[in-house]
Amino acid sequence: MRRDVILERFFTGLISGDRNESRRVLEEILDADCEPVEVISRLFWPTLERIQNLYRSDEISAMAHHYSTRLLRAMVDQMQMRLPISERLGKKAMVLCGPEESEELGAQMTSDLLEAAGYDVYFSGGGIANDEIVEEIGKMNTDLLVVFGVTPSAVPFTRLLIDQLRSIGVCPNLQIAVGGGVFNRAEGLAQEIGADLWALTPEELCQRVLDEPAKRMDENQRTVGRR
Repeated sequence: MRRDVILERFFTGLISGDRNESRRVLEEILDADCEPVEVISRLFWPTLERIQNLYRSDEISAMAHHYSTRLLRAMVDQMQMRLPISERLGKKAMVLCGPEESEELGAQMTSDLLEAAGYDVYFSGGGIANDEIVEEIGKMNTDLLVVFGVTPSAVPFTRLLIDQLRSIGVCPNLQIAVGGGVFNRAEGLAQEIGADLWALTPEELCQRVLDEPAKRMDENQRTVGRR
């Protein structure tokens, strides 16, 4: 199956609200023995990015955006159940995101991949006050904080959250990783707000976290959390 043809069929089915066609494409891919991780990384994620970009530039309607994100969420839920689960790492990850439906969907894919890789994942989504997040991180003794999929309006809150975590020393060994959303469009933003790791896709973020568990932003590189 040609990947570009499959992607186009899937995208067209989603934005038109054609549930049967969207499911049919997914079934064809699964019948071809495509692994669940590949489905998430090579079908779901690029399609979501395309939907986000087109909606942001007013090239698809609000109706098409709602059709596609709701239907894609149902498929992501189903695919999570197919993911092979690795041995537990004994590490806790909290995953946050921006307030929009599409941003939350990207963060959900990230959560699913991290959980399959061995993390105990706590996915809260968006719209949570920073003070409450900081308290929960400390209470759980969290190892990894992921902020995946942030809108421009939410960047100041993310910056303040990292500043607060660094300033009061909640979980001193906490690793902070960001990706998706505005971080994919604004070069250097992740470094500027003091993230330890950053990635363009859910799969890349998960792999970087696994490959670089000790990676921390050098204190001299941080522009937040310094006094």
